[in-house]
Amino acid sequence: MSTGRERRHARLERALLAVAGGAVWLWLAFRWVNSWFGGVVVGPTQPLVPESFVAAATGTGDALGAVANGVPVVAQAFDLLGWTVGMVGFASQYGPRLAVAAWLTVVLTVVAILIGLVIAVPLAAARVYGRVSKYVALVYIELVRGTPLVAQLFLLYYGAPFLSQFIRELPGVGQGIVPGQAVWIAIIGFIINSSAYQAEYIRGSVESVDAGQLTAARAVGLGQLEGIRYVVLPQALRYAIPSWTNELVYLIKYSSLATFITVPELFTRADAVGSSTFAYTKAYVLAGLFYLVLVVTASYAMSRVEDAVAIPGVGNANDRRG
Repeated sequence: MSTGRERRHARLERALLAVAGGAVWLWLAFRWVNSWFGGVVVGPTQPLVPESFVAAATGTGDALGAVANGVPVVAQAFDLLGWTVGMVGFASQYGPRLAVAAWLTVVLTVVAILIGLVIAVPLAAARVYGRVSKYVALVYIELVRGTPLVAQLFLLYYGAPFLSQFIRELPGVGQGIVPGQAVWIAIIGFIINSSAYQAEYIRGSVESVDAGQLTAARAVGLGQLEGIRYVVLPQALRYAIPSWTNELVYLIKYSSLATFITVPELFTRADAVGSSTFAYTKAYVLAGLFYLVLVVTASYAMSRVEDAVAIPGVGNANDRRG
C-alpha cells in the first residue's frame, strides 16, 4: 500500500515539476520571440505586469517585513514572507532583462557542446588508437584541461588582439541580431575547453568497449577506421551520455565566466541589475533560478536521449551496472 502511495506521490511531483517547468519555458519562449521581433507585444525588456503591481508587491513586502518586530520567531516568518512577496515584484520587473540574456547563455552552451563534440570524437579516437596522433591529442587535451577556463578566455580576448580584430571585421558582426566579437571569442573558448573534456569522457567510453569487437570487425573485412566508426563509436557514445550530461550542466554554469570578457550573458545582466538597484541578493537569486531551470531541463533532456538510444545489453549504463 505504501509503495503505491509513494509512486502516486512521485508521479504527482513529476507532474507538478513538468507544469512549472513548462510554464517557465513558455514564458521564456515568449520573451525571446518578442525580443527577436523588436518587441511586438511589449518592449524587449519591459515587464508584462503594470508598474503599479510591482510597486504594490514591493510595498507589501516592506510592510510585512516590518510586522511583529518584537517577537523573533514571528518576525522572522514575516521577514521571509515579505522578502518573498518583494521578490515576486522584483522578478516581475527585472525578469525580462535576465530572460533575454538567458538566450545568449543557451546559445553559448549549445554551440560549444555540439561543436566541441565534433572535435572530441577524433581526439578520443586518436588517444586510443593513434600512434603519433595520440601524442598530439594528449598535449592538446592536457594543456586545455590543465589551465583555467577564465585564463583561456582572457588569452583569447586580451592576449590575441588579431583574433578580435579578425572577428570584428567580418561582415555583420555586432549588427542586428548578430552578436559582437566578444560573444564569438567566448564561443571559441568554450568550444576549445569543452572539446578537451569531452574527448576524455569519450576516451574512457571507447576503452570500455571490448577490444575484441574491433578485432572481429577487422576479421569481417572492415578497416580500422570503419571498425571504429561503425562498431566501437556507436557503443562508446552511448556509454558517454552520463558524462556528456555532466559536461553540458557544467558548461551552462561555466558560461557565467564570459562576463569577464564583457559578454552580456545571464550572470552579466544579473550583476548589472544588482549594481543599478543595490538588490544584489534578489538579482543573484533570480539568476540562480534561471540557471536551475536550464540545468534541470538539460539533465532531463539528456536522460530522455539516453533512454531513446539505449540498446538492451549494449550501450546502456543500467545494463553495465547490472
